Amino acid sequence: STMRNRKTTDSSHSSADLNEGKEKLRLKQEVGLISGVSLIAGTMIGSGIFMSPEWVLHHMGSPASSLLIWAACGVLAMFGALSYAELGTIIKESGGEYIYILRIFGSFPAFLFAYTSVILVRPAGLAAVCLSFAEYAVAPFYPGCSSPQVVIKCTAAACILLLTIINCLNVRLATSIMNIFTAAKLLALLVIVVGGLVLLAKGQTQSFQNAFQNTTAGIGAVGVAFYQGLWSYDGWNNLNYVTEELKKPEVTLPRAVMIAIPLVTCLYLLVNVSYLAAMTPSELLSSGAVAVTWGDKVLGSWTWLISLSVALSTFGSSNGTFFSGGRMCYIAAREGHMPDILSMAHVRCLTPSPALMFTSAMSLIMIISGNFTSIVNFFSFVAWFFYGMTISGLLYLKIKKPELPRSYKVPIIIPIIVLLASVYLVLAPIIDQPQMEILYIILFVFSGVILYFPLVRFRCHPRFLQRVTLHLQLFLEVAPTTRDES
Repeated sequence: STMRNRKTTDSSHSSADLNEGKEKLRLKQEVGLISGVSLIAGTMIGSGIFMSPEWVLHHMGSPASSLLIWAACGVLAMFGALSYAELGTIIKESGGEYIYILRIFGSFPAFLFAYTSVILVRPAGLAAVCLSFAEYAVAPFYPGCSSPQVVIKCTAAACILLLTIINCLNVRLATSIMNIFTAAKLLALLVIVVGGLVLLAKGQTQSFQNAFQNTTAGIGAVGVAFYQGLWSYDGWNNLNYVTEELKKPEVTLPRAVMIAIPLVTCLYLLVNVSYLAAMTPSELLSSGAVAVTWGDKVLGSWTWLISLSVALSTFGSSNGTFFSGGRMCYIAAREGHMPDILSMAHVRCLTPSPALMFTSAMSLIMIISGNFTSIVNFFSFVAWFFYGMTISGLLYLKIKKPELPRSYKVPIIIPIIVLLASVYLVLAPIIDQPQMEILYIILFVFSGVILYFPLVRFRCHPRFLQRVTLHLQLFLEVAPTTRDES
């Protein structure tokens, strides 16, 4: 039988091998400080900074308060990443929140996280990035009017299918694309920053006069504004998904965080100032694609450069999101929390193609059913619930297991602040403006209970599932991966 006999007990190593004859594929420690910084910054700078500013301003009501939200989001992302850095030096395994929840709280909450992340959170994140890619990619073809929704959704779907092919064919091709597109997005942001500084030097400061006028004070509105801002910072935890591949993780992880996140925060603040220098708040609110509107006002006939740069940027970021989303699915399957087929890899391309295809299929469903703003809000609600759980695990280890070896320690006040922020971000929108959709998401998370006990706890696997897995193996040309137990 090609089905493997998997243990669901904890494993001290989670490096993946692939048996192909006598050859084995092992994850190597090849990610140094510079690669770590570019992985964090490259994933963080995606669609958010080009899409979210109008929504943060919409919910906050004034330019100054929206800039405060952007700065606060950067501080919160920094605190969260520093807390995760300590977790990464205690539990030196790849897998991010999933592996930390599994090792600290056990199998059941880890399964709920994997189930929610693989079916809802990761595909929602990818769908939102691809929708923003599509909006910028088609904007030049519809000058002076908003693009048809059907065109945007079809373009986003085509983007996901292309990413699936790239990531299934070759890991090196996927990572090369991410590096090239990271350079494009940094260039686009620098153009916007320099343009804004020139406008300010010319005296275009009308948006910053009476900058706190019309500020919204409702806790729900502030919470939703935080969601939109934090969406732009999402990716601050990405290095924890590749802990096993870091050179000297105890040094590289905290240092990469301390360099990348302040850099991104400063860029985001300067870009927002540039938007407000070029546009009045009302113009910014009525813009469907903020960076393109900025380009129309500042660059004139060269505005197509902004559309191109942003499309390249969001495509690169969606590639990174797809890459880590597929890995999350693959690791959960390897630990016994997802179907066997998702833990297998292609025998020639050596890529986790079934996990990537599954992530792709779920993302296409999200694109058909949702729009950018609603996807971001629901993504953020679920993500911050599990971020809060992970941070509470760190506090448990700090208080109850201080003897565990850790090369890096974060002051206890920092994870406490992140935990309080995550509780606020989860509860504020529910208390202030309850929506039926949030109830559906909560019900979805806990619907995992129905699957956990028969399939994972008691391992009741119907015989036909084994036959389906076997046929899928033959059709997709995939084989089980094994661990390096040395």
